[in-house]
Amino acid sequence: MTSNIILPILQLIVIVGFSPLVKGFINKIEARLQSRRGASIFQPYYNLVKLLQKDAVVSETSSWIFRATPYVTFVSILIISLIVPVLSVKVPLNFTGDIILIIYLFALARFFLVLSSLDTGSAFGGMGGSREMMVSSMAEPAMILSLFAVALTADSTNLSNITNTLLNDSILLLNPSLLLAFAALGVVIIAEAGRIPVDNPYTHLELTMIHEGMLLEFSGRYLALAEWASSMKLLVLLTILVNIFLPWGIADGLAFSGLIIAFALYVVKIGFFAFVIVIVEMSFAKLRLFRIPNLLGTAFILSILAIISLYVVR
Repeated sequence: MTSNIILPILQLIVIVGFSPLVKGFINKIEARLQSRRGASIFQPYYNLVKLLQKDAVVSETSSWIFRATPYVTFVSILIISLIVPVLSVKVPLNFTGDIILIIYLFALARFFLVLSSLDTGSAFGGMGGSREMMVSSMAEPAMILSLFAVALTADSTNLSNITNTLLNDSILLLNPSLLLAFAALGVVIIAEAGRIPVDNPYTHLELTMIHEGMLLEFSGRYLALAEWASSMKLLVLLTILVNIFLPWGIADGLAFSGLIIAFALYVVKIGFFAFVIVIVEMSFAKLRLFRIPNLLGTAFILSILAIISLYVVR
């Protein structure tokens, strides 16, 4: 009974509480590498507090979809954070087929976000929404197939079972199919999180914005929830990457000492891949829109090869 209460609280604290810190860490390290001082790593928290204290300005032409979108997006990512193993292989919402539910919840959040960008009649919002759907039409298949490659390896679509299987049988992690799926999912995370070279989260220029274009009409608490959900999405995706493909250190129970060690290693792994994102953004320029399919097509091919090589190796 105690575990049923403690585990959800711990996972929510980690995902909801630390997601703005990951964003601030990325911004800070990138600024340092560009010989700039940069804002504090806690700046995303300050921004959220400031936005939550402001009133929301809503277009007269918008409907209930615009008002509901920030809440639907936030709650969708919140539910995903209770399905993904974070500190322990056990998860609060544990049932068969949770990989499929995760994909659907990501799609639900995106669907409402795109609808809200069209709801206000904004030209920039419509442009950002159409670009988002173009990117998602290529990123989602690659994500689905890369996760299914792991599911086929563990003979389960339950993330808890998958993590437990790979943790107890580390030889499976050397399977070429998992290496290909890891590379595919890494590319997808860049696209899903709206990072360079797919999208530029630091600008509102017409020629470059995708995700930011859909948020232009949001303000106040609505913008705070949308930005917070975006930070949570990045951390959830990185959590899936590190705890499925690199599950070492994750606790197999709810012992206090095991959770402390798991949290320390979790911070190290997330910090490492956040630094990798910084290196990628420093090494590549923003791709032209018609070049994005080439990148995401590569991820799709890698995920296809992951599934094919799984049966070849077997």
